[in-house]
Amino acid sequence: MTEAALRAVVTGASSGIGAATVRRLRAEGWDVVAVARRADRLRALADETGADTVVADVTSDDDVARLVDAVTSGGPVHALVNNAGGALGTDPVERGSLDDWRAMYDVNVLGTLRVTQGLLPALRATGRGDVVVLTSTAAHDTYPGGGGYVAAKHAERQIATTLRLELVGEPVRVIEIAPGMVRTEEFSLTRFGGDQARADAVYAGVDEPLVAQDVADAVVWTLTRPHHVNVDSMIIRPRAQASNTLVARSHA
Repeated sequence: MTEAALRAVVTGASSGIGAATVRRLRAEGWDVVAVARRADRLRALADETGADTVVADVTSDDDVARLVDAVTSGGPVHALVNNAGGALGTDPVERGSLDDWRAMYDVNVLGTLRVTQGLLPALRATGRGDVVVLTSTAAHDTYPGGGGYVAAKHAERQIATTLRLELVGEPVRVIEIAPGMVRTEEFSLTRFGGDQARADAVYAGVDEPLVAQDVADAVVWTLTRPHHVNVDSMIIRPRAQASNTLVARSHA
């Protein structure tokens, strides 16, 4: 690491928005620690980008403690991108799976809390730290069948909004990025338990949904503003999506 390089930690980095963010930050000259559960994917990303890696599950207290030790022993930490998360199922509230709700809360909310708490002292110590929280437009509104994910993302957003109040006057920015419809290789596939047809139907007829690189661009743009500029919250959607429930689709 060069003396002047900034250093970021990106969770959920093995695919999608996380991997795209690692690539963009590396292209901007940042040193990056990519964090995810899947060692093989992290190795491939490290070979491609030169990022450092830590295999860790943000839902595990022990893994996060090990992650914090590994990251802080390797140098300063200027940015944390809390990207690990995801959705499970689309059941209505009256039939929602408690196991799915618990799992979504653990990764989206408690995962963000664990890693943020662990790395906040290191971010503060740099004198120009950033906490980025990848929420969703589900954190700002709701939709039928989205109750569990919406609840988790609303809770995750409150980590960001409350932390910003609590850190006012300190040299740490808190930034929320809330993407709408993003077509990645795994988000909808995971949500529908591996059912590729149902996953593809989410994007059917939509003219250019966002892709992971679009959201990575937004993340990196906020991080590279002068440090007195805090982008509190950015909602980013494809032009074809006006809200969580109103999406223009062709019928060809």
